[in-house]
Amino acid sequence: MLETSVLATYFFVLCILALYGWHRYFLIYLYRKHPPPSVPGPESLLDPLPRVTVQLPLYNEMYVVDRLVDAVCALEYPRDRLEIQVLDDSTDETRDIAELAVRRHAAQGMNIKYLHRTNRTGFKAGALEVGLERAEGDLVAIFDADFVPLPDFLQRTLSHFADPNVGMVQARWGHINADYSLLTRVQAIMLDGHFVLEHGSRNRWGCFFNFNGTAGVWRRATIEDAGGWQHDTLTEDLDLSYRAQLRGWRFVFLEDVVAPAELPVEMNGFKSQQHRWAKGSVQNCRKLLPRVLAADLPFKVKLEAFMHLTANFNYPLMVVLCILMFPAMYVRYNMGWHEMMLIDVPLFLAATASIVSFYTFSQRQLYTDWRTRLKYVPFLLSIGIGLSINNVRAVVEGLFDKESGEFTRTPKYGVERTTDDWIGKKYHQNMLVQPALEVVLGLYFTAAVFYALANQIYGTLPFLLLFQFGYLYTGLLSLVQQFGGDDMPLTTQVAGE
Repeated sequence: MLETSVLATYFFVLCILALYGWHRYFLIYLYRKHPPPSVPGPESLLDPLPRVTVQLPLYNEMYVVDRLVDAVCALEYPRDRLEIQVLDDSTDETRDIAELAVRRHAAQGMNIKYLHRTNRTGFKAGALEVGLERAEGDLVAIFDADFVPLPDFLQRTLSHFADPNVGMVQARWGHINADYSLLTRVQAIMLDGHFVLEHGSRNRWGCFFNFNGTAGVWRRATIEDAGGWQHDTLTEDLDLSYRAQLRGWRFVFLEDVVAPAELPVEMNGFKSQQHRWAKGSVQNCRKLLPRVLAADLPFKVKLEAFMHLTANFNYPLMVVLCILMFPAMYVRYNMGWHEMMLIDVPLFLAATASIVSFYTFSQRQLYTDWRTRLKYVPFLLSIGIGLSINNVRAVVEGLFDKESGEFTRTPKYGVERTTDDWIGKKYHQNMLVQPALEVVLGLYFTAAVFYALANQIYGTLPFLLLFQFGYLYTGLLSLVQQFGGDDMPLTTQVAGE
């Protein structure tokens, strides 16, 4: 009875994961089938040019604030139509650096203002809300501290607002430091897949997609019509996006407009970012999915919204799968594992091969050297698995905590080149229990690997090795970066080939 229960649960979890895997194939199909949104011609240029407010929300960003302000002040747009707001909630030296940067550019004739809050009510959403109350612009562009927008960003995005139904235009994120390490390489591929296939496919098919919190431009009237910035979730961008599209506003994703940004180089910083995104997504699932399903919307919009907002529930299933893999393998071996493999391997392939296809397609779409990038996809699979403990905690908190809690920022260190160093800088984040649990799971899968080898169950080895490496890498890198001092070999340029 116990053996049957183990196998039944194991295959049930695999079936659900395989379903989301097949959905990735569907996104590829949609992307290939539907053309991208048309680019407005010269006749669509806005006349007169609208007033634009660029908002720069900051919180303790001393290493990147100068770079951000300099880049935004270099945007090619008439100065009499451009306003820049530095929305600084910082509590450290960032305040002085940011204020000096504002004064420097104001002396050169820029319409740039420094706004500092001593009360961080609402965190980023609260800062954007306060800034919007004082904003002069009809259009509002937003850039986080780790971004370096190119001078032609506004020129390439604003023409889409000639359509009065367009409420937001989102650019694709680029990567300043993708070559820094294995971790940054994997993040870059993850983000490329998210933008190209999730945003691209949904936008092409006429479904909802979300503003990513930065590197986008909003119509001010859209924000106000949708109810403004709200801070009852950790992903205020996703929240406002769905509320605006429920109101009938149309969003545009521009794959060819790229806003470069710095990727997190520290494992704990990366984990906190993923935790925040996962928790906020679950909070918004609880808040918004009932509204979407009850709204008068086409079935395809509801289906994609459901797949989008529930995607993070895969992480608890992944942990259940982890726990059951070894017992299921043991039971299969004693029951005649050859027959069970006929079900096991196809389900695993549906869940994992779809990820390979998903990210391979996005790399092929974006880069001429895409083949050289594919060697990192297995590591992406492993690190995605390794994040499951981190993101299960986020899912549980998102489901049961009504309050969003403290906003944990992602540290930025101004790392752009492989020779740049971040050791010894401020903003490091500490974790202990979670990395230790990840290492334990890594050792658990190490034992499973040896068991499979000893019993010649070779078909399961590729999957076991993915889980083994993923948990050991995410757990050990977190611990080494916290306690390794100046000797941290796992942060060197392992990807800079």
